[in-house]
Amino acid sequence: MFLVGLERSIWYNPSVVISVSHLSKYYQVHQKEAGFFGSIKSLFARKYETVRAVDNISFSINEGELVGFIGPNGAGKTTTLKCLSGLLFPTSGEISVLGFTPWERKYEFLGSIALVMGQKNQLWWDLPAQETFLLNKEIYEISAKKFNERLSELSSLLKVDQLLKTPVRKLSLGERMKMELIASLIHSPKMLFLDEPTLGLDIVMQQNLRDFIKEYNKRHRATIILTSHYMKDVESLCKRVIIINLGKIIFDGELKTLARQHAPYKLIKVVLQRHIEKNSIQTFGRVAKFQYPEFVLISPNEKISELTSKLLKQLPIEDLTIQEPAIEDIIREIFLSKG
Repeated sequence: MFLVGLERSIWYNPSVVISVSHLSKYYQVHQKEAGFFGSIKSLFARKYETVRAVDNISFSINEGELVGFIGPNGAGKTTTLKCLSGLLFPTSGEISVLGFTPWERKYEFLGSIALVMGQKNQLWWDLPAQETFLLNKEIYEISAKKFNERLSELSSLLKVDQLLKTPVRKLSLGERMKMELIASLIHSPKMLFLDEPTLGLDIVMQQNLRDFIKEYNKRHRATIILTSHYMKDVESLCKRVIIINLGKIIFDGELKTLARQHAPYKLIKVVLQRHIEKNSIQTFGRVAKFQYPEFVLISPNEKISELTSKLLKQLPIEDLTIQEPAIEDIIREIFLSKG
């Protein structure tokens, strides 16, 4: 990691590596009427709409945290990451990342971060991935010894030692994603912005990448912000989540707090010994699912004991389990309520 000089912001706190205060990013989007005459009209009298991609958000992240940054399409996730990494200049607000102002794009700052986007690539299609690694070695001025140590560690962690000399076009999607990660991490960044890193991967490869991200965070105490539409990514990696919708933060805290605040209920899953009419089951409460021989009831937390006791006494039950609601269901309900 590069040494940081005295130019760092005076409000830098070593334990807080990201500080965002009242960040906003607005766009002026041209609105054109349909058809030929609409095109002609737009040449003389253009109409614009202001899109608030990020709207006055504030948060801070400590060193070594792995934070999930989640929201629906168009919520402002990627725009925020681009502001944090210096790719975009915000409309208003203040940002400090590792003590730097990102859009100043100082060499020390760029050498301390990595932005990995699941839908973008930096590898040369017809050349082996190791050629890109060697280019990055020169860009970041990494010594031969450190480069070899780093490449050995990353390729071993990702289990791609035997693929470094294979042309990128002959790699699978998952293998290419692993090579993208190596290319982005070869300079030992302390700050990782991961935007949909498991996008399009199969279940096995998603788990492999999750294991790698977790291990990298543990080994290097790297600070990581992860965006993903796969709730499994967030659940398995992130203790804390920031939820953004329509450019505004609607939740910032621990996942378990999210469930407690927004889903004060549990699911009772029952397997029946013999057929029972659905309207008989509805007398016990709200039925979330009924497909013989199974049904699922939604019960407030404080009534779980009472309800399970009644079910066991009054119904021919083969099996009964109590489950927490799925995180994706909770988040979906939050989005619907805030929409």
